[in-house]
Amino acid sequence: MRSAVRAHENPALDVALGTAAALHLPGFVLQSLGEGGPFASDRHHRFALEGARDVAAELARRGIGHALHLERRRHRGPALGPLAADAALVVTEDMPTPSARAELASLLHETDAPVWAVDTACVVPFRLLGRPFTRAFAFREATEGERRARLGRPWIDVAPSGAPFLPSLPFDPVDLARADLAALVAECRIDHGIAPVPHTPGGSQAGYARWTRFREEGLGAYARLRNDALAGGVSRMSPYLHTGHVSPFRIAREAASVRTRGAEKFLDELLVWRELAHAFCAFTPDPGAVEALPGWALETLRAHATDPRPALLSQETLVRGRSGDALWDAAQASLVMHGELHNNVRMTWGKAVPVWTASPEAALDLLVDLNHRFALDGDDPASYGGLLWCLGQFDRPFPPERPILGTVRPRPTAEHASRLDVEAYGRRTRSPARRSPPRVAVIGAGIAGLTCARTLQDAGWTVRVLDKGSRPGGRVCTRMMDGESFDHGAQYLTARDPRFRRFVESWVHDGHVARWDGRIASLEGGVARVKSKGGPERFVGTPSMEQIARHLAAELDIRLERQVLPPVRVGDGWELRTENERLGRFEALVVAVPAPQAAALLAGTPALAHEVSTFQMEPTWAAMLGFPEPLPLGFDGAFVQRGPLAWVAREGSKPGRAPGDRWVLHATAEWSRAHLEAPRDEVARLLVEAFSAAVGGSLATPLRAVAHRWRFARGGADGDGPECLAEPDQGVVACGDWCLGGRIEGAFLSGRAAAGRLLGSGPEEAPEPPGTPVQQSLLWGA
Repeated sequence: MRSAVRAHENPALDVALGTAAALHLPGFVLQSLGEGGPFASDRHHRFALEGARDVAAELARRGIGHALHLERRRHRGPALGPLAADAALVVTEDMPTPSARAELASLLHETDAPVWAVDTACVVPFRLLGRPFTRAFAFREATEGERRARLGRPWIDVAPSGAPFLPSLPFDPVDLARADLAALVAECRIDHGIAPVPHTPGGSQAGYARWTRFREEGLGAYARLRNDALAGGVSRMSPYLHTGHVSPFRIAREAASVRTRGAEKFLDELLVWRELAHAFCAFTPDPGAVEALPGWALETLRAHATDPRPALLSQETLVRGRSGDALWDAAQASLVMHGELHNNVRMTWGKAVPVWTASPEAALDLLVDLNHRFALDGDDPASYGGLLWCLGQFDRPFPPERPILGTVRPRPTAEHASRLDVEAYGRRTRSPARRSPPRVAVIGAGIAGLTCARTLQDAGWTVRVLDKGSRPGGRVCTRMMDGESFDHGAQYLTARDPRFRRFVESWVHDGHVARWDGRIASLEGGVARVKSKGGPERFVGTPSMEQIARHLAAELDIRLERQVLPPVRVGDGWELRTENERLGRFEALVVAVPAPQAAALLAGTPALAHEVSTFQMEPTWAAMLGFPEPLPLGFDGAFVQRGPLAWVAREGSKPGRAPGDRWVLHATAEWSRAHLEAPRDEVARLLVEAFSAAVGGSLATPLRAVAHRWRFARGGADGDGPECLAEPDQGVVACGDWCLGGRIEGAFLSGRAAAGRLLGSGPEEAPEPPGTPVQQSLLWGA
C-alpha cells in the first residue's frame, strides 16, 4: 500500500482480498516508508505517517492484518523483498509516476511472485485508454461514455475471508496507535528543514472533514470563485487524493449528486483534467523529461534557449522566494511554508521559471524539484501535467513568438498581479503554518546555529542568535593579518549528502563557494604522493571560508559578544542572560555550541545535558605561516601521516585568494592535547619545525608564524548517530557538527535537524476553516 492509503473503496485492496479468498490463502497489508526518495522530508513523512495511522485503525476495524516498516536509524534493511519472496501474489497500485515506476521495477526484480498493479485513482482506469491524450477536449469526448456509466455506481468493499493475518516480519513494525510521530520522523535520514503543515494533517479523517466542509460550503460557488487566490473558493483536496487518503470515487459520486454549475466544473477538473494527466503519464516514457512536451513546444523553447535572460537564479535563491518578483515570491512562500499553491497562481508561477533558467531542460528540472519537494501533492501525475502545461503541454501554439517562451502561451506575473492584491496575498502566504510559533533563542553562531536559525526564520518563526564571538561562523572563519587572509579553522567542505549538496551547488552558482582543485597529497617521511583525481570534491568559501557564514547570517537577528549563562526555566519558557545583561525570555531554545560547552549550558535539562556530555571533542592547534617566496613543494594540501602535524595547506592555491605564499598547519589531536596549555609562540615554533621535517628539508624562515588554539575542534559521533538531541517537551534542542562526524556538512545537517525537531513538535492543530491561509484547486493536483 503506497498511493491508495485507505481501507475503503480501494481497488487494489479489493483485488487482494478477493484473490486471497479464491486461493484460500491469507493476505495482509504492508506499508513501507523509506528514506531514499529524492524529495523525502519531514513534511511528506509526517503526512504519510498520519495517513498510515488512520488506515491502520481502519484495517483493524475491518479485521485485516497490517504492518508498517519505517526506514530510520537502527531500523534499516529489507522489508518488502523477503515478504514478497514468500508470497503467492503481490498486489500494489498502478501509479504512473517515475518514482512509482522505479519502486515497481525494484519489486519485480526482488521477487519471482506475480505482481499485479491496480489503478486506484481514476474513475475511468487509464489502462482502458491504451494511449496518451494531449488535449482535454479529446480526452473528455473519448471517456464520456465510460465516465457516465461508472460515476454513479455504488461501491461495495470486498470483505476479508479469514481472521486477521500477520506473517513473520523481517523488521520491527511501528505501533502507530502509540507512536510519537515527531520522534519517529526525527530518526529518519531525510530533509528535516521542510516542516510538516499543521493545518493540513494527513489521513482519511482529515481529508473527508475538509471535503465535507467544501461540499457543503464551497462547491456551489466553485465555478465563480476558483480562480481568485484570495476568495477561498477551492477544495484543497489534492494532497488527500495524491496519497489516496480519500476515495476519488466517493468524492466524484457526492459532487455529481449536487447538480450545480459549481459541481459540474469541479467534476471536470477531477475527472477530465486530473485523469487526463494520469493517462498521459501512463503512456509517456518519462513525464519528467522535456521530451514529453509536444514537438512544437520543445522546438520553440529550444530555438529561444539562447535568448538573453534578465538573470540566471540559483535554486536556493528561488526556493527562498528571493527572485525580486513580488507575486512569484509570494507564491513560492505558499509552497515552502504551507505545502500548497493555488492553481491559478501556480500557472503563472510555473511560466516565470524559464526566465531565470538557462534552458527548457533546466526549467523543467527546477519546476519538478520545487513542486515535488515542497507541495504535499507533489510527485503526482497531476503535478507533472500542470508543470508540463507551463511549457506547452495540453495546449496549442500562441503566436507571435516572444523572447524565451517562443510560441508557448505567455502568462506574465505583472498581468496576473493586475487582478490580484499581491500584498494581501503575500501576507497570507507568509503567515506561519503553525499558529503562534514560539520565540526561539539559538545559542551559537557557527554553521549549525546559523543553519537552524535561518531554517526557522524561513518558516516564519521569530529567532534570535546569540554568540560569544565577535563575528559569526565559529570554526568556519578567517584571520586577517597585515592584509593577508588565513583560513585557520575549517579548511574546506565536501558535499557527500544530497541534502547538503543542493545547497552547495547554489552557493557555487551565487559565488559564495568555489571548487578547490588543489593538488592534494599524502605526506610521509618527506615524500609527498599527490593523490589521483576521483576523491571527494572540495569546496572553499570565496573570497574566504568566512563567506559561508556571512551568507547564512545575512538576514538573521544576531547578537554577538554575548557570553550566555545557563538558561533558567521560568514558567513555560527560558530566561537568558549574561553576567551583565538580560537577554529575554524564549519559549524554545537551541544550543549549537561544542558538546562540552553545550552540556554546561543545558543544566536546566539534566537528562539532555548528560546525553550531550557523552560526545567527546578533541583540540587542534593551528599555525599560520607567511613566506617571502613560494615554497618549492609539489602540492597544495597534504594529509601528514606521521609526526605532530595532521594537515597542511597552501592558502594561495584556493580560488579567490590574494597572491602570496601562506600556509596553514593543523596539528594532530594527540599532539594538541599534549601541548594544550603551551605558550602560543612555542607552539608556532614547534609546528614550523614539524612542517620542515614533514617535507624533508629546511624551509625558509617564515615572515610570520602565529598559532591559534581550537579547544574543541574535532570529534563527536561517527556520522550515524542522531542528527540532533532534543527534549521536545521542554522546547530544547542541541546540535552541532559533533553529532554527525565533525565536518561542515555535519554541522549544516545537524542545524537543519534541530530546526526540524522544533518545527515538527508542538500541539497537533485542526485544519483551518475555508478561506484561511492559502487556497488551492484540484487542477494538476493543486
